[in-house]
Amino acid sequence: MIETAVALLLFVGGEIKEHRIQDSMSTCLKRKRVAERAEKASTSYKCLSSKMELEINVDGSKSIKKIILD
Repeated sequence: MIETAVALLLFVGGEIKEHRIQDSMSTCLKRKRVAERAEKASTSYKCLSSKMELEINVDGSKSIKKIILD
């Protein structure tokens, strides 16, 4: 299913290594600040609000299958 969502992206060496769906942009920015304080300088974080292809897991949670950049 395709819908607009907010995701916190972890970049290492210019590549996306991890992504997590967030409830809102404010939640994403709060978690980004916490992660930046705890992580090394070689990583960077970004919050993104975009259309994404999501899949529903067995437990009912959603995960990102593909990010669609317009």
